[in-house]
Amino acid sequence: MNAAAIEGVIDAEGRLVAADPPLAALHARAGGEEGGMLAVPQIAALARLARRLGITVSRAAIAADGDHDVDLWVRAEPRGNQVALAVTGWSGRPARLPTVSPPAEREADFLRAAADWMWETDDTLRLTSLSPGAATSIGRDPSELAGKQLTRLFRFRENDDGSLPILTALAEHKAFDGQAAELRSGRKGLYALSGVPLIDGMGRFAGFRGSASALRLAPAGPPANDPPLPGSRHASAFGERLEQALRTPLAHIIDNAERLRAQQDGPLRRDYTGYAADIAAAGRHLLSLVDDLVDLQAIERPDFRTEAEAIDLADLARRAAGLLSVRAADAGVGIDGPALDESLPATGDFTRALQILVNLIGNAVRYTPKGGQVWVRTELEGDLAAIIVADQGKGIAEEDQERIFGKFERVDPTEPGGTGLGLYIARRLARAMQGDISVDSAPGQGARFTFTLPLRTGG
Repeated sequence: MNAAAIEGVIDAEGRLVAADPPLAALHARAGGEEGGMLAVPQIAALARLARRLGITVSRAAIAADGDHDVDLWVRAEPRGNQVALAVTGWSGRPARLPTVSPPAEREADFLRAAADWMWETDDTLRLTSLSPGAATSIGRDPSELAGKQLTRLFRFRENDDGSLPILTALAEHKAFDGQAAELRSGRKGLYALSGVPLIDGMGRFAGFRGSASALRLAPAGPPANDPPLPGSRHASAFGERLEQALRTPLAHIIDNAERLRAQQDGPLRRDYTGYAADIAAAGRHLLSLVDDLVDLQAIERPDFRTEAEAIDLADLARRAAGLLSVRAADAGVGIDGPALDESLPATGDFTRALQILVNLIGNAVRYTPKGGQVWVRTELEGDLAAIIVADQGKGIAEEDQERIFGKFERVDPTEPGGTGLGLYIARRLARAMQGDISVDSAPGQGARFTFTLPLRTGG
């Protein structure tokens, strides 16, 4: 075992720009090039985690080195745009034979199938990741919570006997289920949390991988003992089966394709990164289709209801713009949203209103040319609160302006774009909240979509 630490430096792009000889040699044997992307996945992953959280991370790791394994203790410390590595405990041993997936991994698969979204923490309950599906519920970019305590996201509720299952599980390093928790921000509501322990390469507890499932109240309407409306139970079961069968594997495909494209686990041939980008794009398109089909199934149920909550449309517009900021930056498009001090009180469903604004602003970004701008503005229209989303796209002819709100309708099906359901669903949702969506456009002059909800007055 080496007493002195073996040091290295990784730059902002994940390249090993400096390394002591043992680390440089391990990097080379793993297929890495001098000054290239760090080719030892276990060390590279810890460096990425330290950079994302902005804190020093020290963990055990096992790296493959030819026909044997190397036990390491890796300390990754962010220093500006770089990460400094210190590796100790360098000892070799025979490679372990492949093993079957442990029970915890199988349990995690079941959690993913039933969850609204997933979360992951380290051994001190600091969030290390949130699945993209969390964005709509929490109302902001999930990456903003990286490194924060899980209690910054949830307020835990005690069971009837006064216990907190998650804290018992933390003390005993075991799985837990049925932890009731309230979201502290975004769409306030009660969630059921479940989780399984994560175990590192040295057999030590490393955190939890968990799920969050909304505990939805019965919608307003017939009393609970009334017979269900025709088709509602069947439609709900269909939506659940659709999500369970498609959402998790598609999200897994997208995640792995993005990891390959970003070369996070080591260098990759250039043509392979192109294939990975294509796979990720196709996966996201299919996932958006699943989302739209599930929403379509929900809004067309006879018993579909939306919440009537006190919301701030200006705040929701800023949140939606924030969620789409990375996509807009990649497309070279600017989003000019409401000022931070603007407020537009309205009555509607927080999650559904945010969903509508993400759809409208996302469409505007998609159809605005590189270097263009999307404007998001607030207005009062009598007793209605209005958000206007204007783009610099090629515009919509008058004869097509009503057609685009139809089911599976698109002006030009040959263009890259959505499923043809987004605007149909958005208008149905707006009207379910006693609002509406309209469009004003002309060819060559962009498009101006107006989303209205009832204006909230008083407290």
